[in-house]
Amino acid sequence: MLMKINTETIVKDNNSAIRNKSVDVTLPLSDEDRDLLLDMYNYVKNSTDKEIAEKENLQPAVGISAIQVGIGKKMMAIVIKNSEGKIVYQYAMANPKIISESVEKAYLAGGEGCLSVPDEHEGYVYRARRIKVKGYDLLTDKEVVIKAQDYLAIVFQHELDHFKGILYYDHIDKEDPFHVKENAYCLE
Repeated sequence: MLMKINTETIVKDNNSAIRNKSVDVTLPLSDEDRDLLLDMYNYVKNSTDKEIAEKENLQPAVGISAIQVGIGKKMMAIVIKNSEGKIVYQYAMANPKIISESVEKAYLAGGEGCLSVPDEHEGYVYRARRIKVKGYDLLTDKEVVIKAQDYLAIVFQHELDHFKGILYYDHIDKEDPFHVKENAYCLE
């Protein structure tokens, strides 16, 4: 089953399905799950290439979870490029989970965004500054433990929240969205 992932097929936050909990994927991956994970990876990788994104109707992203395409399985893809457009981190993961995290928090100065959230929700989202994630990575075809910090750690936690039906704006303090927590690290 080849799934065409684009801006229209992404499940938005006005659809209650985005709040569904995801379940573990059977390993080794079925052909269907492998194809979906590769489609998700390719979406994220291609979404920041202006030419491809325009042609295929892709919204720029650094990560995507399967629930965002209507599949309640614990799969995610992350592709982070540097300012020159070169890939610095890339993962296509099944059953990833955090095995340890720092007490120190970090947040993005500009706030977070999400393919499933078309409206802007301003405010800071505090997450662990450093995490260790364990799971199966399709790109290396093995079980991996990833030490992530700062931006990569935030992206992982954002995608992992999707497995629990949590959206980034659920973390924003409604009374004081720009409250700065003591000793939290700000990422510009």
